[in-house]
Amino acid sequence: MTFALQGLCAGKGIAIGRLYLADKGQLEVTEYTLNAPEVESEVERFRQALDTARSELLSVRQHIPPGTPAEIAAFLEAHLLMLEDSALTRAPEELIRERRWNAEWALKVQRDSLAAVFEEMDDPYLRTRRDDVDHVVGRIQRILLRHDRPRPDAGDSGLAGTVVFARDLTPADAVLLQQQGILGFVTELGGPTSHTAILARSLRLPALVGLHQARSYLRENDLVVIDGRAGVLLVDPDPRLVRFYQGRQRDIQRHRTARQKIASAPARTADGQDISLRANIELPEDVQSARRAGAAGVGLYRTEYLFMNRQTPPGEEEQYEAYASVARAMRGAPVTIRTLDMGADKGFLSPREGRPSPNPALGLRAIRLCLREPAMFRDQLRAILRASAHGAVRLLVPMISGLQELQQVLALLAEVRLSLERESLPFDPAMPIGAMIEVPASAVCADLFARRMDFLSIGTNDLIQYTLAIDRVDDEVNYLYDPLNPAVLRLIQQTLRAGRRAGVPVAMCGEMAGNPRYTRLLLGLGLREFSVPPNALLEVKQVLAASDAQRLAAMVRRLMRTSALEARAELAEAINNASVPQSTAPAP
Repeated sequence: MTFALQGLCAGKGIAIGRLYLADKGQLEVTEYTLNAPEVESEVERFRQALDTARSELLSVRQHIPPGTPAEIAAFLEAHLLMLEDSALTRAPEELIRERRWNAEWALKVQRDSLAAVFEEMDDPYLRTRRDDVDHVVGRIQRILLRHDRPRPDAGDSGLAGTVVFARDLTPADAVLLQQQGILGFVTELGGPTSHTAILARSLRLPALVGLHQARSYLRENDLVVIDGRAGVLLVDPDPRLVRFYQGRQRDIQRHRTARQKIASAPARTADGQDISLRANIELPEDVQSARRAGAAGVGLYRTEYLFMNRQTPPGEEEQYEAYASVARAMRGAPVTIRTLDMGADKGFLSPREGRPSPNPALGLRAIRLCLREPAMFRDQLRAILRASAHGAVRLLVPMISGLQELQQVLALLAEVRLSLERESLPFDPAMPIGAMIEVPASAVCADLFARRMDFLSIGTNDLIQYTLAIDRVDDEVNYLYDPLNPAVLRLIQQTLRAGRRAGVPVAMCGEMAGNPRYTRLLLGLGLREFSVPPNALLEVKQVLAASDAQRLAAMVRRLMRTSALEARAELAEAINNASVPQSTAPAP
């Protein structure tokens, strides 16, 4: 009998296949005592497991697809660094030698000890960092126990053509599974903004996360359908449903092929309104993905990935070379470089403080950290200004929450300009300066910022979580992360109006801008500058081409006046489906 399980969309698309249960039970680690002559060979077995885990992650890193957000690579680097940490390498060896424990048990005891430290932390975010320890320890344990999880050298593992179900998957697991030809995956844990979900979208794998307790309803080899767009897993579909979804698959593929043909076309609505459609990038090499997608520039260059997984910040010259290479590669198209946005989920410790914040998301991060570390910030400002001599560079300041911070930034910029002039180093003296609107306080006061800035950019990822007071990576509350919440939409609308009244352009660079589900809504709100991941750009462009901006504006005005939940949901759906001529409608 057909039944459906509801989850959260991590990767859109349709997958039809037999179910493979990757977690056929918890890893069972038992304790036993070694004889004295066996101790050193057990230490060597543990070291070999570490080497194998390291080789797996290095192989995964080499197979990350172009255009994947650099935070995925940073995630893998963090796990590689953990494999070098004495807490997970030398400590278990000492337990093997001192207690004559088997390697699996020694590692488990050390993992439990580390987990207890994380559990004692007051901050919920830092407590969840225990998951990283679990991921790395789990990988080593599976190697020690020869458990059947995907390996880079697995070859024909029998996973090709299957839909994989697991309690949880790391990004490394997702890459390995994709290499082995899976059709899609489903997990009990996770949220739509998790690292694994982000990677699924880059890999174009249909995927669902957050199907709590689903394991009890599923059996090995069940025929299932993942409907990524609807967030539904259909189990044991009847032949008619299978034929329906096979037709959906063909439609999606046809529209993907059609989208490739519009890469060089301008971004324009059906009623003739030109739209600026730019790309978000993390590393200089991401520029090629942006150009292939036809981006009209870089709307967000996240510079923090130059700073991650290293002992000291990059110097001015290293940053200058990176920024200048992007400016040159974009050949005159605008390049918006965001200053360092470390802290919160980036896991950065201030070089001055040397300790974690009790609440990183609300603590010393982004512009607050930069103003606390003026020498480091000055190096970055000099590098960005020097790069402006090679293209249409714009500077974007993240997490501005008050005018005092803005005045400090502008004063420091003035000092840096004078120093470059004294050194006769070229730069664009009129380089535009913008502020990110991602704190509710800055959205409420967007009119004040618009009077002082050359442009504004709405960062929806943080704006939504701060407005709704939820941690978007917390599996317990991420169901509340709702871009359509009236408070969120009002703050976006208020920011856009402030920009129009001041004659200052307003862009959006958060994930909401790159989700075609919200393209028409944002268009109706008045957004005319989108900055999206390169792999989402063509789909957003296709939706724009099939949209009437004036008609959508009227529909959105009705939505903003409506308070009843059901009526709002119906209007939001009508806006999402408000395309013009059916022949140009976007992919389902």
